[in-house]
Amino acid sequence: MCNSCRTSKGAFLPGNSTVVMKDIEIPAPGHGQVVLKTKSSTICGSDIRAIYNEHLGKGPEAYQNKVAGHEPCGQIIECGPGMKRFKEGDRVIVYHISGCGVCNDCRRGYMISCTSEHRAAYGWQRDGGMAEYIIADEKDLVLLPDSLTYTDGAQVACGFGTVYEGLEKIGISGNDQVLVTGLGPVGLAACMLAKAMGAQKIVATDISEERCQIALEKGLADEVFVSGPDSLEKAMAASDGYGYERTVDCSGHTTARQLCIRANRKWGKMVLIGEGGTLEINPSPDMIHDQKTVFGSWVTSIWKMEELVERIVRWNIHPEDLVTHRFTLDQADKAYELMASGKCGKVAVVFDEEVK
Repeated sequence: MCNSCRTSKGAFLPGNSTVVMKDIEIPAPGHGQVVLKTKSSTICGSDIRAIYNEHLGKGPEAYQNKVAGHEPCGQIIECGPGMKRFKEGDRVIVYHISGCGVCNDCRRGYMISCTSEHRAAYGWQRDGGMAEYIIADEKDLVLLPDSLTYTDGAQVACGFGTVYEGLEKIGISGNDQVLVTGLGPVGLAACMLAKAMGAQKIVATDISEERCQIALEKGLADEVFVSGPDSLEKAMAASDGYGYERTVDCSGHTTARQLCIRANRKWGKMVLIGEGGTLEINPSPDMIHDQKTVFGSWVTSIWKMEELVERIVRWNIHPEDLVTHRFTLDQADKAYELMASGKCGKVAVVFDEEVK
């Protein structure tokens, strides 16, 4: 890409379950910025929930007619002035929220929680990964090791990072039976990471038979069942009647969340990762009397994302394995349509499959 021909194709989401492709200009990178050549960009369920069908997002989720995609991974092809760590040729993941950098949350690495007017999420308030090139801030980058693919990195950019944060809050060890509700891409990631972290047994459930089958075929859970009126009985039977030391809701649905709480063992811990929905419980029998703890967890910090990348290499797992369908950028409409159907694993838009 030369300075005189800085144009790129980009996918926009007008909000009526369609994708519009437009030509966009790629400016020179500013101070502390880079130009990335996008290699892989995966689709997140929050894009479907808050943007693709209709623009429902408010505040941090307000879509401002930018290039879509907040799970990009690529290679630096040009650096602006003032770079401190990264250089041309580096393979990088983009932490998808660019915070102000000076508030307390940003200084902790949790740009997701930045409330400054300067906060801008890639794919929401600034151009994201569904384009051939991306302008990114150096402070938002995480180095991608050579042993991981670009699609591994795209998975880490949101989904796997989000799950890792939640699992770290409740702690996972070889002592634990784990129940995961909701087997979309986030739930599948929860199963993969819980297994890598040493969980003794993993049981998972979803309303989609197709997604339950994906979890079984990929060996992510020891037992899987389609949820229904007898879900609590099935879940308890799968735990030999004891319940689960750790439960993880990735569905965002009150029924699944209730299952997580009621199948949680005494003194157990649960984490809410799935967005939206409600949660109706009876506090005394459901939580107080059994001394249970429920955590809320929203995305992750950039330092934990770096830690996760290191551990993924150590655990010898590949988040890319959860991608069931790949499309090229000119097929982005088909990619979003499939993701919205809820009958797949992770969907990726790939730009250069030959390059790792």
